Amino acid sequence: MPSIQVPAFAKVNLRLDVLARRADGYHELRTIFQSISLHDTLQLERSRNPGIELDILSDAVLAAGSERDNLVWRAAEAFRRHVRFPGGVRITLKKRVPVARGLGGGSSDAAATLAGLSRLTKRRIAPEQLLEIAAGLGADVPFFLFGGRALGTSRGDEIYPLPDAKRQTLLVVAPRDIAVRTRDAYLWLERRLTKNPGNPRLWSFCALCWSPQEGHLSNEFETVVFQRYPRLARIRRVLLRGGAAEATLAGSGSAVFGIFPNPAQARRSARLFPEDQVFLCNTLSRKAYTRALWGPGAGGPSRL
Repeated sequence: MPSIQVPAFAKVNLRLDVLARRADGYHELRTIFQSISLHDTLQLERSRNPGIELDILSDAVLAAGSERDNLVWRAAEAFRRHVRFPGGVRITLKKRVPVARGLGGGSSDAAATLAGLSRLTKRRIAPEQLLEIAAGLGADVPFFLFGGRALGTSRGDEIYPLPDAKRQTLLVVAPRDIAVRTRDAYLWLERRLTKNPGNPRLWSFCALCWSPQEGHLSNEFETVVFQRYPRLARIRRVLLRGGAAEATLAGSGSAVFGIFPNPAQARRSARLFPEDQVFLCNTLSRKAYTRALWGPGAGGPSRL
């Protein structure tokens, strides 16, 4: 049966500001997403059996859960409903991006499923409809259809491409014994948020996005997450002492990443974390991302 393999790349947030709680209960965000080379792998193939079969490798906890709760299954079901695809599909997800570490692995898996099924079935979906499907699966899923470097606003689901920065080397440190639920991180942050929509951080963020210079790393969740998990703050300090130019929390945590001047220095720093998962990776341009996800010459969902 026909099959296709697609990567599901992780992300980091170069800047993450939480402005205030919205009327709909979500939080207003301003963030700069950046794709990185760390990725899961999805194998998709048509099946003679009706429906969706999902196998998960390398993550016993996810594998033991209900497949219908997994974002991959939900993305596949949403795709099949939209294009009215009656055939069956079997998906094998090989996990490498650690879960609940702020790296967007689940959302990326969902976007990769949409891209993979588009390629596998040759069913075209208008870009705006594809984005709507993605946003219904999760706030940051739309970003993972495009990748590269992008501005996220609203809940993080309104995505605006930014010019790619120069390729950088990253070391991601994911503690094995600390997982942070996004919902918990927002609750911890809630009491610190301002109700004022004219928050000066908004204007600071706008200035950063228009600036030709790359801004410094910044993550609003750092203070509250580091307060509850001091070891994450220590990881950040060790990364900086090990040669990282900058280091910060990934998303709402618990992974912490540092930006290094070269891979050799990052590899030396990786030895300082024998008890944790460490990933040496690099940033991805939008062109490299879309080529890997959508296939050579595809150019992303806008050109399907």
